[in-house]
Amino acid sequence: MTRDEIIHLLSIDEAAALFGEADRVRRLHVGDAVHLRGLIEFSNACGRDCTYCGLRRSNGNVQRYRMSTDEIFDAAKAADGLGYKSLVLQSGENCQYPIKDMCALLRRIKGEMDIAITLSMGEKTREEYALLKQAGADRYLLRFETSSEELFAQLKPDSSFKERFQCLTWLREVGFQVGSGIMVGLPGQTVEMIADDILILEKLDLDMIGIGPFIANPETPLKNAVSGTLDLTLKVLAILRIMTKNAHIPATTAMGSIEKGGRERALKCGANVLMPNVTPTKYREHYQLYPNKICIKDQPGDCSLCIAGMVRSLGRTIATDAGHSLKVNI
Repeated sequence: MTRDEIIHLLSIDEAAALFGEADRVRRLHVGDAVHLRGLIEFSNACGRDCTYCGLRRSNGNVQRYRMSTDEIFDAAKAADGLGYKSLVLQSGENCQYPIKDMCALLRRIKGEMDIAITLSMGEKTREEYALLKQAGADRYLLRFETSSEELFAQLKPDSSFKERFQCLTWLREVGFQVGSGIMVGLPGQTVEMIADDILILEKLDLDMIGIGPFIANPETPLKNAVSGTLDLTLKVLAILRIMTKNAHIPATTAMGSIEKGGRERALKCGANVLMPNVTPTKYREHYQLYPNKICIKDQPGDCSLCIAGMVRSLGRTIATDAGHSLKVNI
């Protein structure tokens, strides 16, 4: 698609045809199986001060936590016991876990479980990424949120736009399956900016793409901003499915939090991944990037049953493999 074609599709009121085409492309290129990735939010400590995020360094109302590596291992074991073939280990940036400890944890998980591991821990050095890959991590998720340098500077005042994209290059160089993504409906974001985001995501030829709506958090400088909408977020998802064809694209928790049934709608217009939460329940309420996050009181087994029911209700099946990249360069 051209930039103008993308802008047109983002601006239309009736998107049923777009969603239908995205669903067709999804079925053709990634199939009907939905991949489940057990999410472990192992620390809400963060060294960044992003203006949109509830975990930002300056938010003194957050009860910070850091799961021990034994606790993380036990959560991984629970996910494995629930039949998940893939894990996502996620934390705030600069969460103060020594790389050697994370590598030891990765080797321990890989030594006892046949499970794929995605890391989402923010910016590291190239050498640190290489060590994490060598220790057993398969994938790394690092979202850039917006391709507008001006908007990026407003949202992430203590981060570097160029360094963010440099990290994505390093991740590919050391052998990771690479994921990135954006937020939709950010204050000051235009459809033209979103079109540019989509074109960059296509150019990066990502293995995974995460899309979520901006949801204003009362504990941040953007507390009075208007939140994004599910409809626009789903248009972005659908366009990306059509353009990238076989990238793995999740129906994110944020979609289900901003509107009831949001994840189900996402699965109907291009998404093929769900991320059930397997974080110990006592920590979940403290990992809230945005308010009104769903499932924070559930036990891991509850999420498993809920997700399975959701997938069946859509006439889809749960994948039995680890959901590795479908890109030819992997």
